[in-house]
Amino acid sequence: MKKTLRNEVFAHIKEKYGAEPEYLWARYPGYAVFRHSDNTKWFCAVMNVERAKLGLPGDGIADIINIKTGDVLLTDMLLREEGFLPAYHMSRGNWLSILLDGTVPLKRICALIETSYNATASAQKKKLSRAPKEWIIPANPKYYDIVHAFDSTDTIEWKQGSGIRKGDTVYMYVGAPVSAVMYRCRVTETDIPCDYRGKDLTITKLMRIELQKRYSPDIFTFKVLGDSFGIFAVRGPRGIPNSLSNALNRDGEH
Repeated sequence: MKKTLRNEVFAHIKEKYGAEPEYLWARYPGYAVFRHSDNTKWFCAVMNVERAKLGLPGDGIADIINIKTGDVLLTDMLLREEGFLPAYHMSRGNWLSILLDGTVPLKRICALIETSYNATASAQKKKLSRAPKEWIIPANPKYYDIVHAFDSTDTIEWKQGSGIRKGDTVYMYVGAPVSAVMYRCRVTETDIPCDYRGKDLTITKLMRIELQKRYSPDIFTFKVLGDSFGIFAVRGPRGIPNSLSNALNRDGEH
């Protein structure tokens, strides 16, 4: 097979997303669409179109790929660059066409295919593909000796909070009498089955977390969290503001 940018795009889509081209129109044998396997929505379409119909100079045919940005402002910005065109036969607010003639590098086209894939994904798939997140979670010494949990190991299992996924970061806030953030950990595994039912605590799933950093208990205290970062309670897993994230990543290592 002759090596073309079209063929390279097809190969990339098959390798990364497991999607094969579908040729839906007998009248247009060079038009191929690629779908999500779960919601069957298109995430891109590759076409060979007369240059005149695309508003391009010269005769002949041009290969294009239609992708969805999901962002009108991004679409507008890209359309100011060479190689990007108003979407051919698609909604022009969120979609655009990219010339497959080398004007736009393959690497950038692949990145925009991923943008389109995410923009057209099902709610469940979007949920699973979100970027790693940072959380602050409570750790009550009443139930577990968290102060000494990492004395002889860097990895422990802990109650999994709602929304936490593998690859996320958790900052462990140790309750009274410590009342301070003591550890930063990376989540290495989730959904470990557990059936613990106590008087005040029920655990159905565990996560495995790996210690990355320790903090002196006199730095990120309950008072500092409230006065400096607007966190006045840590009763369950919660996201953290950028200001606290920056401070936790910068300070307090020992």
